[in-house]
Amino acid sequence: MIKAGDYLKGRGAQYNPNNPYLKQEYVAEHVEGLDEQMLSNSNTEFLREHPKKIVNKVDSPDLGQGYSLNPYQGCEHGCVYCYARNTHQYWGYGAGLDFERKIIIKENAAQTLAKQLESPNWKVMPIMLAGNTDCYQPIEAKKKLTRQVLEVLLQYRHPVSIITKNALILRDLDLLKELNKYDLVHVNISITTLDEKLRQNLEPRTASAAKRLDVVRQLSAEGIPVNVMTAPIIPGLNDSEIPKLIQAAAEAGASNAAYTLVRLNGNIGPIFEDWIRQALPEKAEKVLSQIADCHGGQLNDSRFGTRMHGEGKFAEMIYKMFRISKQKHMAGRSMKPYNYGHFCQRKGKQLGLF
Repeated sequence: MIKAGDYLKGRGAQYNPNNPYLKQEYVAEHVEGLDEQMLSNSNTEFLREHPKKIVNKVDSPDLGQGYSLNPYQGCEHGCVYCYARNTHQYWGYGAGLDFERKIIIKENAAQTLAKQLESPNWKVMPIMLAGNTDCYQPIEAKKKLTRQVLEVLLQYRHPVSIITKNALILRDLDLLKELNKYDLVHVNISITTLDEKLRQNLEPRTASAAKRLDVVRQLSAEGIPVNVMTAPIIPGLNDSEIPKLIQAAAEAGASNAAYTLVRLNGNIGPIFEDWIRQALPEKAEKVLSQIADCHGGQLNDSRFGTRMHGEGKFAEMIYKMFRISKQKHMAGRSMKPYNYGHFCQRKGKQLGLF
């Protein structure tokens, strides 16, 4: 692990925990050579992939039915608590630093999506962009895979739900406005904290809360339904901000707000604990204790029905605070429903987009 004096600025995780799917692992036994390169804050590496399938079915008691589509695997935003870190291990990489600096680019995302939409067995349900890693992370400014995917969805008149922490989404306002004409788009903007210093530590390469609220404001002004995700709520760290977060979201014009409670499954637990003991040592014990209190005494929680919002006294306090804040600032607001009736298959015609 990185020592406190060698804290890697601009990264959330500070090391790579052992990948349980690999038989071998790197260990730091010397301070020079390979070890130094392994543990330094090296540049992000981009890897290319051409998957045969890009849309995955979601069927969870906690999330409902739908699909997810991720143009990228791994995320340079570096949110230390991110549940998607564990999925990077399936690709042979680490859930820590590797997740932030080894980004897999799915070059054929839009073309593969079009092929899947042409299936005669396709059932129309919202596609989540992206259910795993942020589809507007920094590399999107160059690759424009998310924009290409939105162009396909617009041509097919297919509903989409977007979740992001990046103001880059405003680049695609033209497409979002067109999708909204057919009631085909919901946007979810995640805002974890209004404290900029905490944001820089917790989510080092994301847009500031001020920029995200501006995104909410601009999208809402165009009539695009926006849900603000005050997520994750981390007891002892950002739970006291709930009333201000909901108020700020409401003043920016958000149609709705929701939250989830942090849960640190798999290797995310040791990554988060290592981070908080270095970044915020004075709060570490309190925060870790309260997280565990919300999940049956453990940092992790995989139980359907309770994992998203927790249980116990701290979880109950958070729920009540959120409910009261939402009643006060967002009474009568809601996300307008999708219209599934516009979907049309093109039966193999060339899209002419690429």
